[in-house]
Formats: sequence, structure tokens, C-alpha cells
Amino acid sequence: MPELPEVEALSAFLSERLTGRVIARVQPVAISALKTYDPPVTALEGRTVGPVGRRGKFLDIEAAGLHLVIHLARAGWLRWKDGLPAEPPRPGPRNPLALRVRLAGEAGDGFDLTEAGSKKGLAVYVVRDPAEVPGVARLGPDPLDPAFTLADFAALLGGDRRRLKGLLRDQSVLAGVGNAYSDEVLHAARMSPYKQAASLGEEEVARLYEALGGTLREAVERSRGLAAGELKAEKKLGLRVHGRTGQPCPVCGDTIREVSFADSSLQYCPTCQTGGRPLADRRLSRLLK
Repeated sequence: MPELPEVEALSAFLSERLTGRVIARVQPVAISALKTYDPPVTALEGRTVGPVGRRGKFLDIEAAGLHLVIHLARAGWLRWKDGLPAEPPRPGPRNPLALRVRLAGEAGDGFDLTEAGSKKGLAVYVVRDPAEVPGVARLGPDPLDPAFTLADFAALLGGDRRRLKGLLRDQSVLAGVGNAYSDEVLHAARMSPYKQAASLGEEEVARLYEALGGTLREAVERSRGLAAGELKAEKKLGLRVHGRTGQPCPVCGDTIREVSFADSSLQYCPTCQTGGRPLADRRLSRLLK
């Protein structure tokens, strides 16, 4: 799933290519991706694109008083094309295309929104105010906002008895952090994903705050200037523990381990994060019986 750094890079990529351009056509292909109907997506046609921004994991494309808000979900992606096909896109069970946006001009450039797999989560909204999107309205503070201080972070954690892994992924607590970067942040902070937020001391809160900002800023810098098609590979290369089960930890050399859940998994280093103790993986234990 694209998270804060990738969506930040996508917003910069689109800003360079969309700002000041006129939207010629918006062609929905997967109707399930459309989450709003008033205004219709066709209301974007003929409008000039203004700023492109990010709100958590949401892309926000402003166009003369309307906003095209996009959430790529787990398997969605944005594909820029310098020359879109002239023929209209056709829906079909094997067609990953969800939406096409064509810009005015002879070049016929624009972008496609695609989604792989059978579980469809990609969401497209056309609204007058991004706050009309429920997922945007519930967002917590952005961890890269200069106004987000250590005191603010400590207030979010205080008294919360949830495990750090789940808390960091809660978009109403922090905007933009998902499964991959929560693993990376906890590894950088040398903390167990199962540790309760309320149990952290002042030094631990400060360490986690620094790891959160540092990890995300580093990922944003790695992605800066990359084309949309290069961002997935860059994310994978930059991860230290997430998705690297069985590989050596780049810090201590211990073997990175995994805990599996129904539809996701987490990765961690026992030496760096849990005092050398493997975390219980009930799903794996049942499989081994």
C-alpha cells in the first residue's frame, strides 16, 4: 500500500505535470471506485488544475473549486502516460483500469488509476471540500507537519493501552503511516511492536518521535524527483525490516522474523526490538501443529 512518502512523491510528481493544465476528459472505468456522485466526475472537465497535495495517504488534486481526492488502497497505483490511447477505455473483469484523466492539448497526456487483484479498495471522490471525504475528515495530525511537536506526540500516546504497531497505523491518531513504515519506525526506535503506548517513559516517547520523523523524512528524500513508475521499487529497496523475513538485520545481523495476521504481517528484529525474544505468532503455531 502506498504510504506517506510515496503519496508525497506522487503529489510532487503530479504538481509538475498538472498545475496550470486543463482537464479534457475524466473517464471512469470501474464504477465501484467512485464514492461520490454529486458533483459528477465530468464536472472536472474544462477546469484548470491548481495545487496537488497530500492528506495522509490521500492525493488531493484541486481544480478550480473542486477536488479530485484519491486513495490508492492496497493494490492501487497511478500511471502517468505521455500519450493516452485515443479509443475510450473498456471495462472488464481482467482490466485493472479504474479511472482515466486526459489533459487538454495535442499531446494527449494524462494518467490512469489502476488496481490489481480481486479485492477492490481504490477510492475516488469529487468534492468541493476535502473534509467531505470521511477518511480525510478523521485524519489525525501529519507526522511531518512542522507544527507537530514532541509534546503533541506524547499527548497522543498518553493513556493509550494499545500496542504501538496498531496505534501507529491508526489514521485517526497519525495520518499517513501504514504497515510498512510502522515496522520501519519501530525498528529505528528499537521497540517491540507489541509494547503498549501507555507504558512508554519520557525517553522512549522522545526516541519514538525521532524515529517516526526521521524514518519518514528519509523515505521522502529517497523518493524525491522520482517518476511515478519508480516509486514502488524505491520503497522496497529502502525498507530495512518490512518484507525481509529471514534476512539479516542491517543493524545487528540477527534474523528478521515475522508475525502473521489474517490479512497482513509485521516484521521485526528480535535483538534490536524485543531483547532477543521471538514474538508469539499464533497463526504460524497453528500451522505447525
